Amino acid sequence: MKKLFVAAAIAVNLVGCASVNMGTPQADAAAKQFVAPADKAGVYIYRNESMGSAVKMDVDLDGKPIGQTVAKTYLYKEVPAGKHTITSKAENDSTVEVDAKPGMLYYVWQEVKMGVLSARSKLQLVDAATGKAGVSESKLAETK
Repeated sequence: MKKLFVAAAIAVNLVGCASVNMGTPQADAAAKQFVAPADKAGVYIYRNESMGSAVKMDVDLDGKPIGQTVAKTYLYKEVPAGKHTITSKAENDSTVEVDAKPGMLYYVWQEVKMGVLSARSKLQLVDAATGKAGVSESKLAETK
């Protein structure tokens, strides 16, 4: 059984990389200035791993789609103050809640894990240093 999982993982990575619509280089550079809006909060959802590169993952914010990620991409969204639910949709759904404060930035790591038939994900709220490093090595995907 273990050999089957290893073979499946290799096959997924050999199939090729999935792609999503990307943000403009200007929007990517602006988001990487890491400046929070004064009256809202900024939320980064990033996927800085190569594992599961052939798999797109949908991301919802408060039940509404905001974009898709693939390996080495991130989404950026400004949100009003208050509680917000971020959901990553893969073989499983993973959810994290952010209690957003105006003028603050939040970083959510979309960790990719091996699933039974496809990749799984796990969302984790991380500290600013970890989040900035992960976002910096990724490119902005188009955010709705």
